Amino acid sequence: MAIDAPQPDEAGMVLLNTDLTDVGKVPTHSDGVPAVELSDSTKTNKRQGGKHLPAEFYSHHLSDAAKDRQPSAILSLFPLENTPGVISLLAGKPNGDTFPFNWFQYSVRTPGNPDQETVIKIDDDALREGLQYGRSAGQQSLIDLLVGLQEYSHGRRVGEGWRLSVGNGSQDLINKAILAMVNPGDPVLLESPVYSGVIPMFQSLNCEMIEVASDPEGISSESLRSVLESWPAGKRKPKVLYTVPTGCNPTGATTSLRRRKEVLASARDHDFLILEDDPYYYLYYGSAPRPPSYFALEADEPEVGRVLRFDSLSKVVSAGLRIGFISAPEVFVTAIDSHTATSNLHPSSLTQMVVYTLLRTWGYERFMLHCKGVSDFYREKRDVFERALRMHLDGLAEWTPPDAGMFYWFKLSLHTPGSAEADEDSEAVIRTKALEKGVLALPGTVFLPNGKKTAYVRAAFSLLSDQAIDEALRRLKEVVIEARGLSGEKARLP
Repeated sequence: MAIDAPQPDEAGMVLLNTDLTDVGKVPTHSDGVPAVELSDSTKTNKRQGGKHLPAEFYSHHLSDAAKDRQPSAILSLFPLENTPGVISLLAGKPNGDTFPFNWFQYSVRTPGNPDQETVIKIDDDALREGLQYGRSAGQQSLIDLLVGLQEYSHGRRVGEGWRLSVGNGSQDLINKAILAMVNPGDPVLLESPVYSGVIPMFQSLNCEMIEVASDPEGISSESLRSVLESWPAGKRKPKVLYTVPTGCNPTGATTSLRRRKEVLASARDHDFLILEDDPYYYLYYGSAPRPPSYFALEADEPEVGRVLRFDSLSKVVSAGLRIGFISAPEVFVTAIDSHTATSNLHPSSLTQMVVYTLLRTWGYERFMLHCKGVSDFYREKRDVFERALRMHLDGLAEWTPPDAGMFYWFKLSLHTPGSAEADEDSEAVIRTKALEKGVLALPGTVFLPNGKKTAYVRAAFSLLSDQAIDEALRRLKEVVIEARGLSGEKARLP
């Protein structure tokens, strides 16, 4: 996205007044798609793609609730308000002249130059749009920018059978997607361990949660294939696989390219769709190149349209803004928009305007430069945590350093050396003994869909100072040693 950088004044500040004469007027191709200057890595991913699955293909993938939901009688008519000559008596919108706000202004650090500050002011038409009811799918100006970002990051363009919609964070969209795809009692495939936030979504539908094993290479395509190839005859197969492929919460694992391709092949062979929850995509800091997303890779598949991708700006822009977006086959995005219209109407117009003006000011290259700075920050945090683990828990725990995200997943050695290793369970140790020592962490069992015992623990390192990380792991070492039934004098201290 070619946008000239605003020039700073003598104080190193840039003031940008935002009016809506340019909103939505992002440079476009002749077909109306936002024009972006693709990075070299994305240019190499430009593909012809396979056959785009038609809308009718997804009929058996839609839930009964999604099929029964009727469009809003009012919202479905809003597009007609733009018809020339039409006088609309339709909308029950409050008159913006009664709102007390004159303008909003915020400042941001310049990517690559944190000493320079850019001040962005939202007023006039932009403010009126930001303070008013909006579309269930989100503001078109922001959608256009995010569509361009998907082309920039994943080499995917409109016209390939997918559409983008904005939500109140990606979790809002994931929940609505599950309700649009899964009927009560359906079997579903979940990588295990899995993000604990989705477990209640499936539990509320009384789903049979089928665990697919994972390891430091990410979700196991071998485990997935084994589950599906041994599926009982006559029993309906799962329609959905949920996975977090980059810096997985809780394991920190990033799924390898080989496994991603094998998972896509299994999706085609066994007719399921992939919920690609990827909030840590822009927090990758591994030494090897970041693997392409499922969303990007499926363009090479014989069939295109089995991936529903969920992105989030919470980890790199602001968690409190609650802006996430889905890129998925249009039939599912339409179902989600219909759900939004009857639940929360639309994502916040004001926070969308904040994000739109920020991204339009930066452009894609400076956004990616900002994300690189965020990734570097978390790499340094990861390295601090790694050193503290080696100092305090070497010989008392097992782990693999993450290449993305903000979590460590480590297995505590809670048995006494020389004794039989029984079913070890970190829950009692973490919830009681660790808390008594002044350390809060999550026992691994909360990330297992069926609640099995495990010796694993999830630790978040995003907020702690170097000193706090060191002290937390020193205390945890004492907990493990006590749990092993050893005194400090008898233990082999690392």
